[in-house]
Amino acid sequence: MNDAMTTATPDSRPTLPDNAPRPTLELRHAVALIVGIVIGAGIFKAPAVVAQLTGNAVWMFGVWTLGGLISFVGALCYAELATTYPSSGGDYHFLQRAYGKPLAFLFGWARLSVITTGSIAILAFVFGDYMNQVISLDWILPRSGGTLHACIAVLGLSWANLHHVRTGMAAQTWLTVLQVIGLFLIVGAAILLFGINPANALTADKGAPTSPEMGAVGLAMIFVLLTYGGWNEAAYISAEMKTHRLMVGALALSIIIITVLYLLVTWAYWQVLGLPGMAKSHTIAAEVMRIAMGAPGEKIISLIIAVATLTSINGTIIVGARTSYAIGKDWRILRKLGVWDAARHTPSNAIVVQCIMTLLLLAVGAFTGSGFIAMVEFTAPVFWAFFLLAGISLFVLRIREPSVPRPFTVPLYPLLPLVFCTSCAYMLWSSLSYVYSQSLGGLNAAWIGVMVMAFGIILFGLARRFSPENTSTVSQPLQKDP
Repeated sequence: MNDAMTTATPDSRPTLPDNAPRPTLELRHAVALIVGIVIGAGIFKAPAVVAQLTGNAVWMFGVWTLGGLISFVGALCYAELATTYPSSGGDYHFLQRAYGKPLAFLFGWARLSVITTGSIAILAFVFGDYMNQVISLDWILPRSGGTLHACIAVLGLSWANLHHVRTGMAAQTWLTVLQVIGLFLIVGAAILLFGINPANALTADKGAPTSPEMGAVGLAMIFVLLTYGGWNEAAYISAEMKTHRLMVGALALSIIIITVLYLLVTWAYWQVLGLPGMAKSHTIAAEVMRIAMGAPGEKIISLIIAVATLTSINGTIIVGARTSYAIGKDWRILRKLGVWDAARHTPSNAIVVQCIMTLLLLAVGAFTGSGFIAMVEFTAPVFWAFFLLAGISLFVLRIREPSVPRPFTVPLYPLLPLVFCTSCAYMLWSSLSYVYSQSLGGLNAAWIGVMVMAFGIILFGLARRFSPENTSTVSQPLQKDP
Protein backbone atom coordinates (compact mmCIF):
# COMPACT_ATOMS: atom_id res chain seq x y z
CA MET A 1 0.00 0.00 0.00
CA ASN A 2 1.42 3.40 -0.94
CA ASP A 3 1.66 6.34 1.41
CA ALA A 4 -0.91 8.03 -0.76
CA MET A 5 -2.20 6.55 -4.00
CA THR A 6 -3.13 9.39 -6.31
CA THR A 7 -5.03 9.69 -9.56
CA ALA A 8 -5.12 12.66 -11.90
CA THR A 9 -8.27 14.70 -12.18
CA PRO A 10 -9.30 17.13 -14.94
CA ASP A 11 -8.04 20.12 -12.93
CA SER A 12 -4.64 18.40 -12.41
CA ARG A 13 -5.15 18.11 -8.66
CA PRO A 14 -4.53 14.71 -7.06
CA THR A 15 -7.38 12.63 -5.71
CA LEU A 16 -6.40 11.04 -2.41
CA PRO A 17 -7.85 8.13 -0.46
CA ASP A 18 -9.55 8.95 2.82
CA ASN A 19 -6.95 7.14 4.94
CA ALA A 20 -3.98 9.25 3.80
CA PRO A 21 -2.54 12.66 4.69
CA ARG A 22 -4.44 15.39 2.89
CA PRO A 23 -3.32 18.92 1.94
CA THR A 24 -5.03 20.91 4.71
CA LEU A 25 -2.24 23.07 6.18
CA GLU A 26 -1.44 26.66 5.28
CA LEU A 27 1.57 28.95 5.59
CA ARG A 28 0.78 30.10 9.13
CA HIS A 29 0.62 26.51 10.36
CA ALA A 30 4.05 25.63 8.97
CA VAL A 31 5.66 28.85 10.23
CA ALA A 32 4.21 28.36 13.71
CA LEU A 33 5.46 24.77 13.70
CA ILE A 34 9.01 25.59 12.60
CA VAL A 35 9.45 28.68 14.80
CA GLY A 36 7.90 26.90 17.77
CA ILE A 37 10.12 23.84 17.47
CA VAL A 38 13.36 25.75 16.92
CA ILE A 39 12.97 28.34 19.68
CA GLY A 40 13.15 26.09 22.71
CA ALA A 41 15.24 26.56 25.83
CA GLY A 42 18.52 27.06 23.92
CA ILE A 43 18.23 30.83 23.44
CA PHE A 44 17.98 31.23 27.22
CA LYS A 45 21.31 29.45 27.80
CA ALA A 46 23.50 29.30 24.68
CA PRO A 47 24.21 33.08 24.34
CA ALA A 48 26.19 33.00 27.58
CA VAL A 49 28.40 30.17 26.30
CA VAL A 50 28.84 31.86 22.91
CA ALA A 51 29.84 35.13 24.60
CA GLN A 52 32.43 33.30 26.66
CA LEU A 53 33.90 31.50 23.65
CA THR A 54 34.02 34.47 21.26
CA GLY A 55 35.08 37.14 23.78
CA ASN A 56 34.15 39.88 21.35
CA ALA A 57 30.80 41.46 20.50
CA VAL A 58 31.47 41.56 16.76
CA TRP A 59 32.39 37.88 16.66
CA MET A 60 29.47 37.02 18.95
CA PHE A 61 26.88 38.62 16.69
CA GLY A 62 28.77 37.29 13.70
CA VAL A 63 28.42 33.63 14.69
CA TRP A 64 24.71 34.08 15.42
CA THR A 65 24.26 35.65 11.98
CA LEU A 66 26.33 32.89 10.36
CA GLY A 67 24.20 30.28 12.10
CA GLY A 68 21.11 31.85 10.55
CA LEU A 69 22.72 31.88 7.10
CA ILE A 70 23.76 28.21 7.33
CA SER A 71 20.26 27.29 8.50
CA PHE A 72 18.80 29.27 5.59
CA VAL A 73 20.99 27.36 3.14
CA GLY A 74 19.91 24.08 4.72
CA ALA A 75 16.28 25.19 4.49
CA LEU A 76 16.70 25.76 0.74
CA CYS A 77 18.05 22.21 0.38
CA TYR A 78 15.13 20.78 2.33
CA ALA A 79 12.71 22.91 0.33
CA GLU A 80 13.84 21.10 -2.84
CA LEU A 81 13.58 17.67 -1.22
CA ALA A 82 10.23 18.36 0.45
CA THR A 83 8.57 19.81 -2.66
CA THR A 84 9.97 17.15 -5.00
CA TYR A 85 9.21 14.22 -2.69
CA PRO A 86 6.48 15.40 -0.28
CA SER A 87 5.79 12.70 2.29
CA SER A 88 4.73 12.37 5.90
CA GLY A 89 7.99 10.46 6.39
CA GLY A 90 10.19 13.53 5.85
CA ASP A 91 13.87 12.57 6.23
CA TYR A 92 12.87 8.91 6.46
CA HIS A 93 11.42 9.09 2.96
CA PHE A 94 14.39 10.99 1.50
CA LEU A 95 16.83 8.47 2.95
CA GLN A 96 14.76 5.56 1.67
CA ARG A 97 14.68 6.87 -1.91
CA ALA A 98 18.38 7.69 -1.90
CA TYR A 99 19.88 4.75 0.02
CA GLY A 100 17.22 2.06 0.37
CA LYS A 101 15.08 0.65 3.16
CA PRO A 102 17.75 -0.67 5.56
CA LEU A 103 19.28 2.75 6.21
CA ALA A 104 15.89 4.43 6.31
CA PHE A 105 14.68 1.86 8.85
CA LEU A 106 17.69 2.55 11.08
CA PHE A 107 16.92 6.26 10.94
CA GLY A 108 13.28 5.62 11.79
CA TRP A 109 14.30 3.39 14.69
CA ALA A 110 16.75 5.97 16.07
CA ARG A 111 14.12 8.69 15.77
CA LEU A 112 11.38 6.62 17.39
CA SER A 113 13.54 5.18 20.18
CA VAL A 114 15.62 8.17 21.23
CA ILE A 115 15.74 11.24 18.98
CA THR A 116 12.06 12.25 19.02
CA THR A 117 10.73 10.68 22.20
CA GLY A 118 13.93 11.62 24.04
CA SER A 119 13.65 15.22 22.83
CA ILE A 120 10.05 15.43 23.99
CA ALA A 121 11.01 13.98 27.37
CA ILE A 122 13.91 16.41 27.89
CA LEU A 123 11.77 19.38 26.84
CA ALA A 124 9.04 18.17 29.19
CA PHE A 125 11.50 18.03 32.09
CA VAL A 126 12.65 21.59 31.33
CA PHE A 127 9.02 22.73 31.12
CA GLY A 128 8.21 21.00 34.39
CA ASP A 129 11.14 22.52 36.26
CA TYR A 130 10.28 26.07 35.22
CA MET A 131 6.51 25.69 35.44
CA ASN A 132 6.85 24.31 38.94
CA GLN A 133 8.48 27.61 39.93
CA VAL A 134 5.35 29.41 38.75
CA ILE A 135 2.75 26.93 40.05
CA SER A 136 4.24 24.40 42.44
CA LEU A 137 2.81 20.88 42.45
CA ASP A 138 5.18 19.63 45.14
CA TRP A 139 2.23 19.53 47.53
CA ILE A 140 0.86 16.58 45.54
CA LEU A 141 4.09 14.59 45.55
CA PRO A 142 7.08 16.11 47.40
CA ARG A 143 9.99 17.09 45.12
CA SER A 144 8.15 15.69 42.10
CA GLY A 145 6.16 18.71 41.00
CA GLY A 146 8.31 19.22 37.92
CA THR A 147 7.79 15.63 36.77
CA LEU A 148 4.03 15.95 37.28
CA HIS A 149 3.99 19.12 35.15
CA ALA A 150 6.00 17.27 32.50
CA CYS A 151 3.55 14.34 32.38
CA ILE A 152 0.54 16.68 32.27
CA ALA A 153 2.10 18.58 29.34
CA VAL A 154 2.80 15.43 27.32
CA LEU A 155 -0.65 13.98 27.98
CA GLY A 156 -2.47 17.24 27.27
CA LEU A 157 -0.67 18.06 24.04
CA SER A 158 -0.86 14.46 22.81
CA TRP A 159 -4.62 14.58 23.37
CA ALA A 160 -4.88 17.90 21.50
CA ASN A 161 -3.08 16.44 18.48
CA LEU A 162 -5.05 13.20 18.69
CA HIS A 163 -8.33 15.11 18.77
CA HIS A 164 -7.81 16.79 15.39
CA VAL A 165 -4.99 18.26 13.32
CA ARG A 166 -6.66 21.67 13.64
CA THR A 167 -6.58 21.41 17.44
CA GLY A 168 -2.87 20.61 17.51
CA MET A 169 -2.03 23.31 14.98
CA ALA A 170 -4.19 25.90 16.77
CA ALA A 171 -2.33 25.12 19.99
CA GLN A 172 0.97 25.46 18.13
CA THR A 173 -0.02 28.82 16.64
CA TRP A 174 -1.09 30.37 19.93
CA LEU A 175 1.86 28.96 21.85
CA THR A 176 4.25 30.34 19.22
CA VAL A 177 2.62 33.78 19.51
CA LEU A 178 3.07 33.69 23.30
CA GLN A 179 6.64 32.48 22.83
CA VAL A 180 7.52 35.41 20.55
CA ILE A 181 5.83 37.87 22.92
CA GLY A 182 7.98 36.48 25.73
CA LEU A 183 11.16 37.07 23.74
CA PHE A 184 10.09 40.62 22.98
CA LEU A 185 9.56 41.16 26.71
CA ILE A 186 13.26 40.46 27.23
CA VAL A 187 14.16 42.86 24.42
CA GLY A 188 11.76 45.45 25.85
CA ALA A 189 13.38 45.12 29.27
CA ALA A 190 16.79 45.93 27.73
CA ILE A 191 15.40 48.94 25.89
CA LEU A 192 13.73 50.14 29.10
CA LEU A 193 16.97 49.90 31.08
CA PHE A 194 19.03 51.56 28.38
CA GLY A 195 16.56 54.41 28.17
CA ILE A 196 16.51 54.95 31.93
CA ASN A 197 20.27 54.90 32.46
CA PRO A 198 22.46 54.71 29.33
CA ALA A 199 25.62 54.98 31.42
CA ASN A 200 24.76 52.05 33.68
CA ALA A 201 27.95 50.20 34.67
CA LEU A 202 26.41 46.95 33.53
CA THR A 203 26.09 48.26 29.98
CA ALA A 204 29.31 50.23 29.87
CA ASP A 205 31.56 47.36 28.80
CA LYS A 206 30.58 46.06 25.40
CA GLY A 207 33.50 43.72 25.06
CA ALA A 208 37.20 44.14 24.36
CA PRO A 209 38.21 44.30 20.69
CA THR A 210 40.12 41.02 20.70
CA SER A 211 39.93 38.23 18.15
CA PRO A 212 39.09 34.76 19.47
CA GLU A 213 40.89 31.60 18.44
CA MET A 214 39.34 29.77 15.52
CA GLY A 215 38.86 26.68 17.67
CA ALA A 216 36.75 28.71 20.08
CA VAL A 217 34.70 30.13 17.21
CA GLY A 218 34.10 26.61 15.91
CA LEU A 219 32.93 25.47 19.34
CA ALA A 220 30.67 28.52 19.57
CA MET A 221 29.14 27.53 16.22
CA ILE A 222 28.23 24.15 17.69
CA PHE A 223 26.07 25.83 20.34
CA VAL A 224 24.66 28.29 17.81
CA LEU A 225 23.64 25.59 15.31
CA LEU A 226 22.16 23.47 18.09
CA THR A 227 20.03 26.47 19.08
CA TYR A 228 18.91 26.84 15.45
CA GLY A 229 18.20 23.11 15.15
CA GLY A 230 14.74 21.79 14.32
CA TRP A 231 13.77 23.70 11.17
CA ASN A 232 14.12 20.50 9.13
CA GLU A 233 11.09 19.07 10.92
CA ALA A 234 8.93 20.96 8.43
CA ALA A 235 9.58 18.12 5.97
CA TYR A 236 7.23 15.88 7.97
CA ILE A 237 4.20 17.97 7.08
CA SER A 238 5.16 18.41 3.41
CA ALA A 239 2.40 16.03 2.29
CA GLU A 240 -0.15 18.10 4.21
CA MET A 241 0.74 21.52 2.76
CA LYS A 242 -1.75 22.88 0.26
CA THR A 243 0.88 23.87 -2.33
CA HIS A 244 4.64 23.53 -2.74
CA ARG A 245 5.00 27.32 -2.78
CA LEU A 246 3.82 27.39 0.84
CA MET A 247 6.51 24.93 1.95
CA VAL A 248 9.30 26.98 0.37
CA GLY A 249 7.91 30.19 1.83
CA ALA A 250 7.43 28.65 5.27
CA LEU A 251 11.03 27.42 5.51
CA ALA A 252 12.54 30.70 4.29
CA LEU A 253 10.27 32.95 6.36
CA SER A 254 10.72 30.89 9.52
CA ILE A 255 14.54 31.01 9.37
CA ILE A 256 14.43 34.79 8.84
CA ILE A 257 12.08 35.26 11.81
CA ILE A 258 14.18 33.01 14.05
CA THR A 259 17.45 34.74 13.09
CA VAL A 260 16.03 38.21 13.77
CA LEU A 261 14.63 37.09 17.14
CA TYR A 262 17.92 35.47 18.16
CA LEU A 263 19.90 38.58 17.25
CA LEU A 264 17.46 40.82 19.15
CA VAL A 265 17.52 38.66 22.28
CA THR A 266 21.33 38.37 22.17
CA TRP A 267 21.50 42.16 21.83
CA ALA A 268 19.24 42.48 24.89
CA TYR A 269 21.52 40.25 26.97
CA TRP A 270 24.57 42.19 25.77
CA GLN A 271 22.91 45.55 26.37
CA VAL A 272 22.01 44.79 29.98
CA LEU A 273 24.89 42.61 31.14
CA GLY A 274 27.74 43.51 28.82
CA LEU A 275 29.98 40.87 27.31
CA PRO A 276 31.81 39.97 30.57
CA GLY A 277 28.49 39.70 32.40
CA MET A 278 27.09 37.44 29.70
CA ALA A 279 30.14 35.20 29.78
CA LYS A 280 29.94 34.74 33.57
CA SER A 281 26.17 34.26 33.79
CA HIS A 282 24.62 30.85 34.41
CA THR A 283 21.03 32.13 34.14
CA ILE A 284 21.42 34.91 31.61
CA ALA A 285 17.75 35.53 30.83
CA ALA A 286 16.78 35.46 34.53
CA GLU A 287 19.45 38.02 35.37
CA VAL A 288 18.19 40.41 32.70
CA MET A 289 14.61 40.15 33.91
CA ARG A 290 15.64 40.43 37.56
CA ILE A 291 17.56 43.64 36.85
CA ALA A 292 14.63 45.03 34.86
CA MET A 293 11.73 44.00 37.10
CA GLY A 294 13.14 42.76 40.36
CA ALA A 295 11.89 39.56 41.99
CA PRO A 296 8.75 39.32 39.79
CA GLY A 297 11.06 39.20 36.78
CA GLU A 298 12.27 35.75 37.82
CA LYS A 299 8.70 34.43 37.80
CA ILE A 300 8.11 36.02 34.41
CA ILE A 301 11.21 34.47 32.84
CA SER A 302 10.26 31.07 34.27
CA LEU A 303 6.89 31.39 32.56
CA ILE A 304 8.49 32.54 29.29
CA ILE A 305 10.85 29.54 29.25
CA ALA A 306 7.99 27.21 30.17
CA VAL A 307 5.93 28.48 27.22
CA ALA A 308 8.93 28.19 24.87
CA THR A 309 9.55 24.56 25.83
CA LEU A 310 5.82 23.76 25.70
CA THR A 311 5.72 25.09 22.13
CA SER A 312 8.66 22.88 21.16
CA ILE A 313 7.02 19.86 22.80
CA ASN A 314 3.83 20.31 20.82
CA GLY A 315 5.67 20.79 17.54
CA THR A 316 7.83 17.72 18.14
CA ILE A 317 4.74 15.65 18.94
CA ILE A 318 3.22 16.70 15.61
CA VAL A 319 6.20 15.78 13.44
CA GLY A 320 7.45 12.83 15.49
CA ALA A 321 4.26 10.84 15.09
CA ARG A 322 4.41 11.26 11.33
CA THR A 323 7.76 9.46 11.17
CA SER A 324 6.27 6.50 13.03
CA TYR A 325 3.29 6.56 10.68
CA ALA A 326 5.59 6.40 7.64
CA ILE A 327 7.51 3.44 9.11
CA GLY A 328 4.24 1.66 9.86
CA LYS A 329 3.20 2.03 6.22
CA ASP A 330 6.38 0.29 5.10
CA TRP A 331 6.64 -2.61 7.54
CA ARG A 332 3.88 -5.10 8.20
CA ILE A 333 5.19 -5.89 11.67
CA LEU A 334 4.67 -2.21 12.55
CA ARG A 335 1.49 -1.71 10.54
CA LYS A 336 -0.52 -0.53 13.54
CA LEU A 337 1.59 2.62 13.50
CA GLY A 338 0.63 3.26 9.87
CA VAL A 339 -3.00 4.10 10.59
CA TRP A 340 -4.22 7.52 9.44
CA ASP A 341 -7.44 8.78 11.05
CA ALA A 342 -9.34 10.30 8.11
CA ALA A 343 -11.84 12.10 10.35
CA ARG A 344 -9.21 13.80 12.48
CA HIS A 345 -6.44 14.01 9.84
CA THR A 346 -3.93 12.57 12.31
CA PRO A 347 -1.72 9.47 12.65
CA SER A 348 -3.71 8.41 15.69
CA ASN A 349 -1.94 5.19 16.70
CA ALA A 350 1.49 6.74 16.23
CA ILE A 351 0.56 9.63 18.54
CA VAL A 352 -0.64 7.21 21.23
CA VAL A 353 2.49 5.03 21.03
CA GLN A 354 4.73 8.10 21.04
CA CYS A 355 2.93 9.43 24.12
CA ILE A 356 3.32 6.13 25.99
CA MET A 357 7.01 5.84 25.13
CA THR A 358 7.64 9.42 26.23
CA LEU A 359 5.87 8.83 29.55
CA LEU A 360 8.04 5.76 30.09
CA LEU A 361 11.16 7.83 29.40
CA LEU A 362 9.89 10.45 31.85
CA ALA A 363 9.52 7.74 34.48
CA VAL A 364 13.05 6.50 33.77
CA GLY A 365 14.38 10.04 33.87
CA ALA A 366 12.68 10.77 37.18
CA PHE A 367 14.58 7.87 38.78
CA THR A 368 17.94 8.23 37.03
CA GLY A 369 18.22 12.03 36.91
CA SER A 370 20.92 13.48 34.67
CA GLY A 371 21.99 10.05 33.48
CA PHE A 372 18.92 9.83 31.26
CA ILE A 373 19.49 13.29 29.80
CA ALA A 374 23.12 12.43 29.13
CA MET A 375 22.06 9.20 27.41
CA VAL A 376 19.90 11.16 24.97
CA GLU A 377 22.58 13.80 24.38
CA PHE A 378 25.08 11.05 23.54
CA THR A 379 22.95 10.09 20.55
CA ALA A 380 23.76 13.48 18.93
CA PRO A 381 26.32 11.85 16.59
CA VAL A 382 23.56 9.57 15.31
CA PHE A 383 21.36 12.58 14.58
CA TRP A 384 24.08 14.52 12.75
CA ALA A 385 25.12 11.46 10.76
CA PHE A 386 21.61 11.04 9.37
CA PHE A 387 21.26 14.79 8.86
CA LEU A 388 24.42 14.72 6.74
CA LEU A 389 23.09 11.76 4.75
CA ALA A 390 19.85 13.66 4.12
CA GLY A 391 21.87 16.54 2.69
CA ILE A 392 23.89 14.21 0.48
CA SER A 393 20.64 12.60 -0.72
CA LEU A 394 19.94 15.81 -2.63
CA PHE A 395 22.95 15.06 -4.87
CA VAL A 396 22.10 11.34 -5.09
CA LEU A 397 18.51 11.94 -6.15
CA ARG A 398 19.44 14.62 -8.68
CA ILE A 399 21.78 12.14 -10.36
CA ARG A 400 19.53 9.08 -10.01
CA GLU A 401 16.21 10.75 -10.87
CA PRO A 402 17.01 13.68 -13.20
CA SER A 403 13.62 13.55 -14.93
CA VAL A 404 11.53 13.92 -11.76
CA PRO A 405 9.74 17.32 -11.78
CA ARG A 406 11.26 19.66 -9.18
CA PRO A 407 8.86 22.48 -8.28
CA PHE A 408 11.74 24.22 -6.48
CA THR A 409 15.50 23.85 -7.01
CA VAL A 410 18.29 25.06 -4.76
CA PRO A 411 19.93 28.22 -6.14
CA LEU A 412 23.65 28.06 -6.93
CA TYR A 413 23.64 24.26 -7.05
CA PRO A 414 25.92 22.51 -6.12
CA LEU A 415 27.60 25.23 -4.03
CA LEU A 416 24.87 25.80 -1.44
CA PRO A 417 24.18 22.09 -0.82
CA LEU A 418 27.94 21.58 -0.38
CA VAL A 419 27.98 24.35 2.25
CA PHE A 420 25.12 22.65 4.08
CA CYS A 421 26.72 19.20 3.96
CA THR A 422 30.05 20.60 5.12
CA SER A 423 28.40 22.21 8.16
CA CYS A 424 26.66 18.91 8.99
CA ALA A 425 29.96 17.03 8.67
CA TYR A 426 31.62 19.52 11.01
CA MET A 427 28.81 19.10 13.58
CA LEU A 428 29.13 15.32 13.31
CA TRP A 429 32.88 15.50 13.94
CA SER A 430 32.39 17.92 16.85
CA SER A 431 29.69 15.82 18.48
CA LEU A 432 31.85 12.69 18.14
CA SER A 433 34.75 14.51 19.77
CA TYR A 434 32.53 15.58 22.65
CA VAL A 435 30.93 12.19 23.18
CA TYR A 436 34.28 10.38 23.08
CA SER A 437 35.41 12.36 26.13
CA GLN A 438 32.28 11.54 28.17
CA SER A 439 31.25 8.46 30.13
CA LEU A 440 28.08 7.07 31.62
CA GLY A 441 28.23 4.46 34.35
CA GLY A 442 31.86 3.74 33.53
CA LEU A 443 31.04 3.10 29.86
CA ASN A 444 32.50 5.32 27.17
CA ALA A 445 29.56 7.38 25.94
CA ALA A 446 30.44 6.81 22.27
CA TRP A 447 29.28 3.21 22.64
CA ILE A 448 25.76 4.24 23.60
CA GLY A 449 24.98 5.48 20.10
CA VAL A 450 26.59 2.33 18.70
CA MET A 451 24.34 0.15 20.88
CA VAL A 452 21.23 2.08 19.82
CA MET A 453 22.04 1.47 16.16
CA ALA A 454 23.08 -2.17 16.76
CA PHE A 455 19.70 -2.88 18.33
CA GLY A 456 18.10 -1.17 15.33
CA ILE A 457 19.94 -3.57 13.00
CA ILE A 458 18.57 -6.54 14.95
CA LEU A 459 15.08 -5.05 14.82
CA PHE A 460 15.45 -4.51 11.07
CA GLY A 461 16.27 -8.18 10.62
CA LEU A 462 13.12 -9.13 12.51
CA ALA A 463 11.02 -6.62 10.59
CA ARG A 464 12.28 -7.93 7.25
CA ARG A 465 11.61 -11.51 8.32
CA PHE A 466 8.05 -10.85 9.47
CA SER A 467 7.21 -8.30 6.77
CA PRO A 468 7.67 -10.29 3.55
CA GLU A 469 5.45 -7.97 1.53
CA ASN A 470 7.02 -4.65 2.40
CA THR A 471 5.33 -1.65 0.91
CA SER A 472 6.91 1.56 -0.22
CA THR A 473 6.31 5.04 1.08
CA VAL A 474 5.73 6.80 -2.21
CA SER A 475 5.78 10.56 -2.12
CA GLN A 476 2.53 12.41 -2.45
CA PRO A 477 2.27 15.06 -5.17
CA LEU A 478 1.30 18.47 -3.91
CA GLN A 479 -1.52 20.41 -5.49
CA LYS A 480 -0.29 22.70 -8.19
CA ASP A 481 -0.05 26.39 -7.42
CA PRO A 482 -2.73 28.46 -9.03
